[in-house]
Amino acid sequence: MIADDPRPSPGGGAPTALDTPRDPVEDHLAALGAALHGPPAAKARLLEELRGGLQDSVAAYVQAGVDRDLAAELAVRDCGAVDDLLPSCQHELTIAQVRQTARATATATPLLFGAWYLLHTTAPSGAWHLTHTAHLLATRLTTFTALAALLAFAVIALTGTLARWIPTPSRLPRTVAWTSTVVTASMAVCTLVLATTMPLTDHWPLTTLATLLTAASHAVTAGPARASRLCARLPVPALRP
Repeated sequence: MIADDPRPSPGGGAPTALDTPRDPVEDHLAALGAALHGPPAAKARLLEELRGGLQDSVAAYVQAGVDRDLAAELAVRDCGAVDDLLPSCQHELTIAQVRQTARATATATPLLFGAWYLLHTTAPSGAWHLTHTAHLLATRLTTFTALAALLAFAVIALTGTLARWIPTPSRLPRTVAWTSTVVTASMAVCTLVLATTMPLTDHWPLTTLATLLTAASHAVTAGPARASRLCARLPVPALRP
């Protein structure tokens, strides 16, 4: 006796993924999500809020007697096309990215001040030689980046509570993006300089610690700075409170 073939016949059997009806709501959200850039958590919250609104709209249409598939299509139509929603949604995510980058830079500020103090303490004296030059360069870079990092605290205030009364500057995303980029690049250079001359210094344990602090500040700010540059290049409407 020949055993039955367990595979479903072409004309029947369990439905495949191709047979599963598409959900206009989820398709709409997926298309919008693919076009948006910003912090993953903020993006997920934004899409979840939109999903909740669309589901409420679908439920209202169904309650009025409309077929569920048609109700989903009508809800998506009422919500607006992706191109219509993209500017305002990207604006919100750009502000979220600005705040995230500012917080990362603010987090790196104590590391920068710690590195600056250690470099100031261990600066070699005497003739103008390689170690002295490297320490002087690293100290200047750390001083500059520590001062630049203070901008982060103003950004957090401008995009937070103060945004209720003070309009958010339209150039703020670009300013934050390139300030954080300068901080990141300066710390990378500073780390390289200190690591190269570390064996030549008299206070190598403290210099090693300063090198680790500059490397840590670079690691903290590099990712957010890169994400901010991407958001700053995107066309969004003029920022407003």
